[in-house]
Amino acid sequence: MSAPKADADGFRRLMARWPTGVSVVTARSGEQDGGMTVNALLSISLDPPTLLVSLARDADTVPLLDASGHFAVSFLAARQRELSEGFARRVGAAEKFRGVPIRRGVTGAALLEGALGWIECRTLQTIPLADHRLYVGEVLAAREGTDAAPLLFYHRSYARADGGDRLILPPAPADRPSP
Repeated sequence: MSAPKADADGFRRLMARWPTGVSVVTARSGEQDGGMTVNALLSISLDPPTLLVSLARDADTVPLLDASGHFAVSFLAARQRELSEGFARRVGAAEKFRGVPIRRGVTGAALLEGALGWIECRTLQTIPLADHRLYVGEVLAAREGTDAAPLLFYHRSYARADGGDRLILPPAPADRPSP
C-alpha cells in the first residue's frame, strides 16, 4: 500500500505560514555575475561549517553556480526589500546588479553591501531534486554585517521584525487579492 500524496496547494498554504529569512545567492564565473533571491537555505553542520541552498532548476543563476564551483549568500536586512524584489525578477544579470553596491568576496562572488551578513562557499555537492537543484557548500568565509532587523517572508508577503519580539505582518490573507 502506498502512502497518499500531499495536496500541492494545501502544502503551499501551510508552508506560507513558516516565516523565512530572505537572502540573495550570487556566483561569478569568469567576468559574469549572477544572483537570485532565495529563502530556502539551511545550515547543515557546524563542524565543518556546511550550508545548503535550494534553487529552481531553471533559474538563470544555476549555470553560473555550476561553472564557478562557488557561491555566496547575502542575508538581507528589512530595508533591502527592493534588492530582494530586483534579484527575484527574471531579467539579465546586468540589470539585477545595476546600481547595487557590492564588494567581492574570497570566491569572487558579489557580496551585497548593507546585508546582515555574508557566507561564501565552495560547492561540495549538487543534488537534482524535483524542480530544484540543491547546492551543498563548504563554508570558506562567514562575516557579520549590519546590526539591523532582518527581511522576512511570511504568508507570501514580506514581513520584518520590529527589533523586539514582534513580527510586523502583512495584511491577513482574506484582505489581499489571491495570486
